Amino acid sequence: MPAAINLPSSAHLDTNSSHPEQSYGGALTTLVVVFFFWGFIAAGNSVFIPFCKHFFQLDQFQSQLIDFAFYTAYYVGALGLFGFGMWRGFDPVTHWGYKRSIVYGLLFSAFGALVMILAVEAKSYAAMLGGLFVVGLGFSLQQTAANPFAILLGDPRKGADRVNLGGGVNSFGTAIGPLVVAFALFGSAHSMTDEQIQSLPLGKVVTLYAGVGALFLAAAALFYFSKQVPSGVSRESIERAPKAWRQLLFMTLLLFVWFGFIFHSYLSPAALVDESQVEWLRMVLLVGALATVVGFLFNARNQSRIEPEGWGAIQYPHLVLGMLAIFTYVGVEVSIVSNLSELLKDPKFGALQASEIAPYISMYWGSLMIGRWTGSLSVFNLKGQAKMLATVLVPWLAFGVVLGINLIAGKDMQPLYAYAACLLVHLGATLYAGDQPARNLMVFALFGVSAMLVGMLSTGTVAIYAFLAGGLACSIMWPSIFTLAIWGLGRYAAQGSAFLVMMILGGGILPPLQGKLADLVGIHSSYWMAVAAFAYLAWYAWRVPSLLKAQNLD
Repeated sequence: MPAAINLPSSAHLDTNSSHPEQSYGGALTTLVVVFFFWGFIAAGNSVFIPFCKHFFQLDQFQSQLIDFAFYTAYYVGALGLFGFGMWRGFDPVTHWGYKRSIVYGLLFSAFGALVMILAVEAKSYAAMLGGLFVVGLGFSLQQTAANPFAILLGDPRKGADRVNLGGGVNSFGTAIGPLVVAFALFGSAHSMTDEQIQSLPLGKVVTLYAGVGALFLAAAALFYFSKQVPSGVSRESIERAPKAWRQLLFMTLLLFVWFGFIFHSYLSPAALVDESQVEWLRMVLLVGALATVVGFLFNARNQSRIEPEGWGAIQYPHLVLGMLAIFTYVGVEVSIVSNLSELLKDPKFGALQASEIAPYISMYWGSLMIGRWTGSLSVFNLKGQAKMLATVLVPWLAFGVVLGINLIAGKDMQPLYAYAACLLVHLGATLYAGDQPARNLMVFALFGVSAMLVGMLSTGTVAIYAFLAGGLACSIMWPSIFTLAIWGLGRYAAQGSAFLVMMILGGGILPPLQGKLADLVGIHSSYWMAVAAFAYLAWYAWRVPSLLKAQNLD
């Protein structure tokens, strides 16, 4: 891992302790509770998508609006924080303190859970999307605070490892989330027809989100009253970036226009000649939204080269390309699994009902847990044979956990036992990649490209395993990209972190784009998008070291 992460120095933070290092263990333990909630809800959405598709009789694109609502909220929330900071002249997250910011985010997500309960009672799909959007806004604030906070809680050289540890706990939540949500939606039934799903009562969903809201409140109380968690307050002034702010506002306006037309085409299709025109129009509009984000980033990079003043963190090219990398990584991670249930309905891939796919969703997210548990071992300062032994054993332990929780839930895991073969490939990639973030990202991006190609060129069990292995490929990407993108930003590090969180927007744009591809060319062919996404991530891993060296930041 890198030698240092240039976030605000701990000397500028209120740690509420004369010996802050002694309190970091308890603080980190409390912090990773929040990572668990992110995973639980995000993975639960993967089961909620096929349920809503059948319950509300939606097409594949419309079902992917769940991801659009949830992940777009991250962008809107991070943009709002950035705009508030520009207006008031200070970074609101570091001004409030990381601790208080996380508490505020948890309370906001609890309110979102209440909105979800009201939406479920009203049986309104649009209102459910609104509830998920509010939950996502709370998560945006939590994540903006939690990632740099985790990096600051100890040796900065191990900062990415602590983010990876949080990611491991996050992934434990993703392994459990699909099973809990599937039980809430389908009960103990192993198979349900589309007609049976449409007649299901929604009382259990109300109970589920009541429980989720209560857990959000409990976590907020745990954070607020814990004396081991430092406040994380920094009084440093914000680095202004008026040009970046204007460009972001313009990009946001364009995105609202694109998606406004998308929803208008759904509400008023009669204005067009036929349904096929509607479908292709939506495709064009989704591509336009994607082009808007990519165009903004490259325009900002080019403009900041000419005149860096006023661009803030955007003046660093490795951050700009890292923003696109986060956008791509989150988008491909979510789109693979969000469209998986539709793929598994295909007779070539098992002909499974929506109520039968939870173990596969759990294994996909569990694959991220396997990789993140392995990637977080550096936190424990293991050496020599002990580190090698842990590196070899931990993936199998995590695999056993995923199988175990599914078996306890009464799921048939026999079709997934042979998935252990993919773990052998992952283990080889892990040992080869080592601890360097750029090399890690390169190895696992190429792993992702290879897995997606195998999935595209085959069918049946081999293809299913290949697509599930996309979770193994994605497992270490967030901390690797995050570390590389904010490396050397100095006083712009907090701002750069906020820009990276904004790019979680990729989870709101790429899944609907793949969903529309699936409607037009078939669900299997739509996965070519994942091949392209992993290819960009491999290119970024290859390009970023030379960018850092050119700025004397290696």
